Amino acid sequence: MRRITRITTVGIASAALALTATACGGKTSSDAGSDGQAKAAIAYDIGGRGDQSFNDAAYAGLKKAEDELNIKGAEAEPSEGEGDADKVQRLTELARSGNNPVIGVGFAYAPAIEKVAKKYPKTTFGLIDDTSKTGPNIANLVFNEEQGSYLAGVAAAKASKTGTVGFIGGVEVPLIKKFEAGFVQGVTDTNPKAKVLKQYLTQPPNFDGFAKPDLGKAAAQGMLDKNADVIYAAAGLAGSGAIEATATAGKWAIGVDSDQYNQKGLAKYKAKILTSVTKDVSDSVFNLIESVKKGKPQSGEVRYGLDKDGVGLANSNPEYQKMTDLIAAVEKAKADIIAGKIKVKTAP
Repeated sequence: MRRITRITTVGIASAALALTATACGGKTSSDAGSDGQAKAAIAYDIGGRGDQSFNDAAYAGLKKAEDELNIKGAEAEPSEGEGDADKVQRLTELARSGNNPVIGVGFAYAPAIEKVAKKYPKTTFGLIDDTSKTGPNIANLVFNEEQGSYLAGVAAAKASKTGTVGFIGGVEVPLIKKFEAGFVQGVTDTNPKAKVLKQYLTQPPNFDGFAKPDLGKAAAQGMLDKNADVIYAAAGLAGSGAIEATATAGKWAIGVDSDQYNQKGLAKYKAKILTSVTKDVSDSVFNLIESVKKGKPQSGEVRYGLDKDGVGLANSNPEYQKMTDLIAAVEKAKADIIAGKIKVKTAP
């Protein structure tokens, strides 16, 4: 297996000097490095690799492609306070160096991918969590987050002893409001008397709510002080702070995106991570890379829902596995959503 190449924003300009420029038409799916190996790249969202959540799930897909498809992977990290121009430069260099596909992890890459994809029509671009920008060589990898969050709401309502639970959103944007909507609906459908505390860490254009654990920690502490005993955070790296505060208080935390019970960086708190709402970001990345390698690249909307385990609820914690009433309620809710008996809201 080849080592994944990491490209930081600071180093991207100097890296460009070492790259062989290609025509604006980009490279075809069969193009590869000088050693004949196919290449693929991901550009990380706020928080970068190591967030124990969204970005790490995308990395897992790239790693799987390296292991199983003989892909040479490249990674590009974001920089604090960057704008669309920085993302355009990053994606351009990744495409120019022959990576195909080039995947932007998160909706913040939408404007940049729209621009760069037009310059490299033979390169496939993956855009995770956004359908606002489309094109013949853009694959919009999206998820029914509200469905997984509904199941988390059912679990939270069943696990709570105080009748008060909390939802922490990283940044108040439509995507995260899907998480809120599903969670609140799941809680109230399960226990109409339950109280749901809600807080967003930042408002756009400030995206620190996805990047700073201290913000999540403070928000969770505030909810704990108000008697919440189950807290669900959809906040990227900031969510790790919420997990820390909640677990330290001996209450239940619910993770997001990855199965956070199994994340090494959160091992200290895993006993109190009840479950996690999972998004199969890993397989979405792998599947896109595989489609390009096979010469049949995905394009348009590629949706991952509960019906195909594209979203779900993790059951890694042994304590969760003992909660038979909770599990039964979650399984019934899952079946009813798939059958169309429960319509989950996508906005609060």
